[in-house]
Amino acid sequence: MELWYTENHSKEAKFSIKVEKQLYSGKSDFQRIDVFESNEFGKFFTLDGLVMITEKDEFIYHDMIVHVPMATNPAIKKVLVIGAGDGGTVRELVRYESIEKIDMVEIDQLVVDVCREYFPHSTSGLDDERVNLYFEDGLKFVSEKVNEYDLIIVDSTDPIGPGEGLFTRVFYENCHKALTDKGILVNQHESPFYEEYQKAMQRAHQRIHEFFPVAKVYQVHIPTYASGHWLFGFASKSFDPVKDLDADRWNALGLETGYYNTEIHKACFALPNYVKKLLSEAVSK
Repeated sequence: MELWYTENHSKEAKFSIKVEKQLYSGKSDFQRIDVFESNEFGKFFTLDGLVMITEKDEFIYHDMIVHVPMATNPAIKKVLVIGAGDGGTVRELVRYESIEKIDMVEIDQLVVDVCREYFPHSTSGLDDERVNLYFEDGLKFVSEKVNEYDLIIVDSTDPIGPGEGLFTRVFYENCHKALTDKGILVNQHESPFYEEYQKAMQRAHQRIHEFFPVAKVYQVHIPTYASGHWLFGFASKSFDPVKDLDADRWNALGLETGYYNTEIHKACFALPNYVKKLLSEAVSK
């Protein structure tokens, strides 16, 4: 008998991974959490039936959500991470000795507890002395901050369930207030490919564009995410991610990465025409 995990990427398309065994299944106050073992992708975990990370490709997502803003402004000292219960974003951030404080706000403590048990590499940075963990609503947390962070990373689930509030106009406005004059906001920006993901991506871009003078989008290939074509949003009060890239300074750090490099940094902001059209339509509404 074969066991397969299957995820609907649209009403007409599915993605499947052959599963060797299920390692964990539980339900928190917010969502269902499952952990599986597979030969192709190693261990992977899902929230409400959607893949969050796999051992094989998580480095791609975490490289690109962290190193793009850090290479744009190497002087970042204070960081807020919203979501990111798997710990991978914080793992990459703590590699920067220049960062003084990382506040991580995750609404669901069970996600962190499960990932600590089954994904120790991903969660390896959570015990760094610079990291402060808060198990509460990120929307409320950021609303109480003013001019405090140099970088906010929104490493959220899709805009359903616990992640829904992290795609609202109020949330992005509060992020703008919480950032310093040179602050940067980076968020997972959904996929441009399937219709439902397109709509979420357009809504996020439209709302971010309202508050930030610099609002750009960059792309990445993540095999286990819907269509494999995924986007991140880059917003800032002053930094342009391409013009202000300090490639020499970042390369001098000697950080070993599996996906990110400064050539990809520049290239990932070159978008296909259909994505450009979707983004243009979003801001013209």
